[in-house]
Amino acid sequence: MRNAVAAAFAASLILPIAAQPLRPGQQAFRDIYKEMVETNTTLSVGDCTVLAQKMAARLKTAGYPDSDLHILTVPDHPKEGSLVAVLPGSDPKAKAILLLAHLDVVEAKREDWTRDPFTLVEEDGYFYGRGTADDKSVAAIWVDVMIRFKQANIAHKRPLKLALTCGEETNGAFNGAKWLAANQRALIDAEFGLTEGGWGTMAENGGKRIALGINAGEKLSQNYTLGVANPGGHSMRPVKDNAIYHLSAGLLKIGGYDFPTQSTDASREYFSRMAPLTGGEMGAAMKAFSKNDKDAWAAAVLATDPRFNAAMRTTCVATLINGGHATNALPQHVSANVNCRIFPGTTPETVRNKLQELVADPQITVTAQAAHNDPAPAPPLTPALMKPLVAEAAKRWPGVPVIPQLEIGATDASFMTPAGIPTYGFTGMFFEPDGSRLHGLNERIRAQVLYEARDYLFDLVSIYSK
Repeated sequence: MRNAVAAAFAASLILPIAAQPLRPGQQAFRDIYKEMVETNTTLSVGDCTVLAQKMAARLKTAGYPDSDLHILTVPDHPKEGSLVAVLPGSDPKAKAILLLAHLDVVEAKREDWTRDPFTLVEEDGYFYGRGTADDKSVAAIWVDVMIRFKQANIAHKRPLKLALTCGEETNGAFNGAKWLAANQRALIDAEFGLTEGGWGTMAENGGKRIALGINAGEKLSQNYTLGVANPGGHSMRPVKDNAIYHLSAGLLKIGGYDFPTQSTDASREYFSRMAPLTGGEMGAAMKAFSKNDKDAWAAAVLATDPRFNAAMRTTCVATLINGGHATNALPQHVSANVNCRIFPGTTPETVRNKLQELVADPQITVTAQAAHNDPAPAPPLTPALMKPLVAEAAKRWPGVPVIPQLEIGATDASFMTPAGIPTYGFTGMFFEPDGSRLHGLNERIRAQVLYEARDYLFDLVSIYSK
């Protein structure tokens, strides 16, 4: 009997965290996370303000006075509100830490998904749902951190400031982080901020953690509209001069083009340090590229992986297409959206001119849309920031390095850093090679990864706030 009990106990120690009973604190966190995922915050039909109010209610229940909770909206965007919560520190002269995350999520159609995207589903060790990774994972952790500090009365000199905003996912939409930086600068003032990004790398099978990243600069997200106008006509008398054909031919030319390779200090360091961890031909290519970003062989090998391809050049891809007005008529107007992630040092106008050159068709117009953000300098990776971050990571994942990297997407840090609040993309979360299916079908994140990040970020904020 004693041996049986011992065996059962030993087995429990190796169960994945998601298969074990949750601690009370973990259950409370999961409840926050569930409410976030199950509150629709898409631009089309969702409501960030409602979710901001729900999180404010949780903070109030935890003991925050109304004076420290701020729901901020503008008249033209009543559903795109933000929440700013403030927990004062013991030192009136100490500057705050800003915990930043966005509440809005990318559109998701139920008919396309295996599971309801707005129901939190835990299955086979994963949390499934829109926003489970991007960015309600980070948002839920920050709310949890603020509640734990308040309820446990944790001593801290620095104030903590939570900012949950809307509009990060859609270029041209009202962006709460941008609005806060321009209109509520004093309310969110901080020594530095932490936000999404810097996702870690995990092996294919999900078992081995390879490296953690921290953002050191990011690409610029820019949309372009390609349009064709045509007199049209009746479909019974088709002609080669068809707006859809013109636009399709132009998009194929863009799809077949690779922008020149480029690098930054951070991207070269990333490839240099990832090379020995990756090994094989890919590792050799990383090493070669870190020494010479014009090495054609290295670039060709790296380009076979979408992550690495995006880290070494500007990329452009068609994301939306609209056209035609009737099934029996030749199209009169056709348009497409091309989303570009522009490498630091390259201007949006340079990319627009290249797209116009590539389509090589006077009937196709290429127009730049309003930019999501302006190019922003990379915030400095200071010893005060990096030393605790690296030390805490080493305790949890011995031998797993923290590597600076170029953010290949775009985050709201691009609004905070130019406003004088250096903001870093760092989550303590590891993604598998599929990138946690961000923006795609059946978005997911490993439950164990999320719970580990919760503990890690709480400890890290505790150190920074002293």
